[in-house]
Amino acid sequence: MIVGMLRRGLKWVGWGLLAVLGIGLVLGAALEAGYLSGPLVRFIARSTEREIRVDGALRLNIFSSHPRLVAERVTIGSPNWAPAGTAAEIGKLTAVFRAPWRAWASSFESLEMDAVTLHFFCDATGHANWQLKNPDHNPPVGLPIVHSLSVPGARVFLDDALRHRQFDGTVSAQELIGTGAAGALRIEGKGQLNGRPMNFDITGDPLRTVSANTPYGFIFNERSSGSHISGKGTLLKSFDLDNLDGVFEASGADLKDFYYLTGATFIDTGSYRLLGKLTRRGETSTYSDLVFTSGQSDLRGTVSVKGSIGRSDIDADLNSQLLRLADIGASAAGRDPEVGPAQPMLLSNASFSPQALRTSDATIKYRARRFEASRIVLTSVAAKARIERGVLSVTQWLAEIAGGKLDAQLKIDARKENPAVRLDLKIGGLQMGQYARRKAGPPALDGPLAVQANLAGQGKSVHEFGASAEGTMVATLRSGVIRESLAEMTGLDLKGLGLLLAKSQKEVALRCGIAHFEAHGGTFTARKLVIDTEPVLITGEGSMHMETETLDLALRGYPKATRFLQWRAPVVIGGTLAKPSVGVRGHDSKLVLIDRGLAKDADCESLLP
Repeated sequence: MIVGMLRRGLKWVGWGLLAVLGIGLVLGAALEAGYLSGPLVRFIARSTEREIRVDGALRLNIFSSHPRLVAERVTIGSPNWAPAGTAAEIGKLTAVFRAPWRAWASSFESLEMDAVTLHFFCDATGHANWQLKNPDHNPPVGLPIVHSLSVPGARVFLDDALRHRQFDGTVSAQELIGTGAAGALRIEGKGQLNGRPMNFDITGDPLRTVSANTPYGFIFNERSSGSHISGKGTLLKSFDLDNLDGVFEASGADLKDFYYLTGATFIDTGSYRLLGKLTRRGETSTYSDLVFTSGQSDLRGTVSVKGSIGRSDIDADLNSQLLRLADIGASAAGRDPEVGPAQPMLLSNASFSPQALRTSDATIKYRARRFEASRIVLTSVAAKARIERGVLSVTQWLAEIAGGKLDAQLKIDARKENPAVRLDLKIGGLQMGQYARRKAGPPALDGPLAVQANLAGQGKSVHEFGASAEGTMVATLRSGVIRESLAEMTGLDLKGLGLLLAKSQKEVALRCGIAHFEAHGGTFTARKLVIDTEPVLITGEGSMHMETETLDLALRGYPKATRFLQWRAPVVIGGTLAKPSVGVRGHDSKLVLIDRGLAKDADCESLLP
């Protein structure tokens, strides 16, 4: 009885399998004949989460070791997580599948597309129509493996709001034939990238030997707007763009032009060279062994970028042997016609992009052996900074300057187009005699200078910040020496004139000094300006205008002992911060035969904070 039941069961199973096979054959024949093209297209559309339309013939051959699909006049829409629109228009699509009994879309024996127009979109949050799966719910998916690819003259439009790239041009992909690199994949493109002409080429390993777990090597070149980047790399697994090792080298006339290659925003420089290594693992890309040079400046180190939908987090550890502000900015790039050699500016006009601070968060460490801003030289520079949601906070900025120590904090709030800036700075023990001078010889003034500045302003550059500054700046000298001729000349008497004509280098004691400025709208007005020397008490008044960097200061000297034939006229300091001048104001002068010298020593203890 049991044997009979088994026989009947096996019989029914056999008939069932035959029925399934028969239905499969009928469906296969129907598909090949084109009777079920509509349901097939709808099935593929649901599987890929995209609207797909075939307005021409659709043929499918499944009774083969390499099934073939041919479709004409194909339109593919964007997925629902990306900006709406048409993603691809294909005149004729021919796909030959390599593995018929597995997921066909994961491996193609060959893929040919003719009369192709591609529209690639990515919004500011990182949702793109080229992503195979919704990135909000799925990890990145590798591209299907293709063993032969032909896409001649495809028209490509790219609008990438996340990486600020717009491309309009043509791209071709084909396998090289009859050359030393026979079988290698060649991809070439040209058009307009970010409004400038560009072209690129990629040469990859032959596709016929590709497998899912074997590395895939390639070399690339890209040129635009005077900049060129080249390199080579290896995908650790074929067609998996999220696991990559490579090296690159870039060069050009201005680093800012690198935007037209990458979409990344940089500042102006002169001619530059940049090289390094790239390692990508999933969402993290690490740029190591970086070496950037421009003019006499250099920058080296490692930058790690962890991407996420809409934002990235950057960790940078950088250092320089020498960084010069003269190598940065529009002047260095030859793009600043307003400022020439006759009008040198001390405060740099090199500007940054507020948008660059809004799109990424970052932790930055920086060290420099030497930093030069005109005649201001900093050594042993060490800085730490954090960028978070458009706000840059430099929590540590330490350096040595002319024998003294600098300690500063800086905050830039770039959430608005005109960033708000706050600077708190202290300098202690700066030796005035070590400050860079145009002429050799003993300094006219020496002593330990202390500076404290608490300033707020707006702007995208150091100059714009200075031109809008509000706050206070105080400089003090608690002791020192001053050239006697300089001290005496503030009183314009015969003794001072004689010392000056004799080019006397004699020094006298400087008991103390203070320069206290209040800043409003970029104008620094002297509220207290006193220099007390052994023979003369010097007081001053005036202002400094940071918009034009012009000086308008007047000094008067009051002798402490009797002077004969004194011309009481203020010594005027004019010119600019970068190129000051010294003169005499004559309209409020007075000639006296004898000055009894009644000035007293200043009360340095109460004068200095």
